[in-house]
Amino acid sequence: MDEAEKRRVIRDAATVILLREHKGRDQVLMGQRGSGAVFMPNKYVFPGGAVDEADYSVDPARPLPESEAVKLAKQAPERSGVASAMAAVRELWEETGLMLGIEGRGPEEPPEDWRGFFGRGLLPRADVFRFVFRAVTPPGRPRRFDARFFMADAGAVYGSPEDFSEASDELSHLHWIDLDEAKSLDLPFITEVVLSEVLAIRADPATPRRTPFFHHDETRSHFSLL
Repeated sequence: MDEAEKRRVIRDAATVILLREHKGRDQVLMGQRGSGAVFMPNKYVFPGGAVDEADYSVDPARPLPESEAVKLAKQAPERSGVASAMAAVRELWEETGLMLGIEGRGPEEPPEDWRGFFGRGLLPRADVFRFVFRAVTPPGRPRRFDARFFMADAGAVYGSPEDFSEASDELSHLHWIDLDEAKSLDLPFITEVVLSEVLAIRADPATPRRTPFFHHDETRSHFSLL
């Protein structure tokens, strides 16, 4: 695939907004992309990445809440919601070393991308996810993604949410930051928008909310609700 085609193709992606309450403050986990990255260099982002083919073959031990599965299925191919949730679990593990999983026996021959996860004696879980945002990268960018943003509480992490010893080098300066300070970082535009949505949810978590969807056609951008 040449660079021109990479600019045209829109890949499914998933992102995890991992939150915790620490010393009375709401915090979110973020890291900085490298200066040589083709997509959003130097920007602070949530852990996440593209959905791989293997993610379609993995089922969560605890499924998505029905309310979130319904929203994920809107204007989307069959099973893409579950695959996105599994990609979110995998990307969080690969980039930070943190695992959203429960103890259990996995498949004897898991997909290659998942061997390390299942090899720890853990099964991925999706019951902790709240689907809070969906955004398609605008035309003209070096890479385009149809990204689903999942919010989850750090209490669901297996082990310590402070242990980044097995994190990859994809994100540097990986750290917990107070939610109300996160907007002072060098953020992509869409991350700023998503943070605003997260703050609104944290302020009123019990009220049901439709999920914003930012997308585009050939001439203009659209903002709708799922």
